[in-house]
Amino acid sequence: MLRWLTERRRRRILATPFPTHWDWIIDTNVAIARRLDPERRARLRDLVQVFVAVKHWEGCGGMEVDDEVKVTIAAQACILILEREAELYRDVDSILVYPSSVKTSPRQPGFFEQPRVMAGQGAWIHGEAMLGGPVVLAWDQVLAGGREETSGNVVFHELAHKLDMASGSVNGTPPLPNKRERKRWAEVCTEAYLKHRKDVEEGFPTLMDSYGATNEAEFFAVATETFFCRPAALAIEHPRVYAALADFYRIAPFDFASHEVMVQFS
Repeated sequence: MLRWLTERRRRRILATPFPTHWDWIIDTNVAIARRLDPERRARLRDLVQVFVAVKHWEGCGGMEVDDEVKVTIAAQACILILEREAELYRDVDSILVYPSSVKTSPRQPGFFEQPRVMAGQGAWIHGEAMLGGPVVLAWDQVLAGGREETSGNVVFHELAHKLDMASGSVNGTPPLPNKRERKRWAEVCTEAYLKHRKDVEEGFPTLMDSYGATNEAEFFAVATETFFCRPAALAIEHPRVYAALADFYRIAPFDFASHEVMVQFS
């Protein structure tokens, strides 16, 4: 019954024409979307229209949440599920948007805050994903990540955490179809995480942000950012991680990436 009601609501939302100015917002603020083929662009538009309508949006710290804010965030969030089921975001109910990075009150930092600090200090966070709770995003970081693909992307990062949470546990393993796939994921990503952590600890340069060395959940979120922002580099340097992410997201982002040298993989 719930699935039927969800689909009915989805059809009702999509019966309304896609606002023409939303295309301008996506083209201006979400660089990766500009190179989607027509079929994927149409799929993205549908996902964005539903995402904007069904999520609860709240501005914080004097932030006004208008169409530009909603569509920019929704388009980046929906890139991750372009070839997946929208139900993976069922735990994403509310999105809180601040004008810029916000300093939390002194406390033990939340498990998914970016970046983390020592207990007892206030933390400047760009975003946060809460288990069973809202997603918090800093608007200036949302814009920076959306407009410049080769940098980090706070929306990709925090929504990857929500995908991780959809598996029922928070360990860097998103929902996978069977035991065999979960075992493969654990082998590939645990090995890559341990190597990444070792490289960070020893001061070696890394493709993926050093924040991914925090724990396996953060490794998945950072790897997701790299997968969509620097796909060819990830495929070259960490081919098994790239393959695991491509299987999960069911997409090969270097097919439509332009800032890197493209290579062919068998």
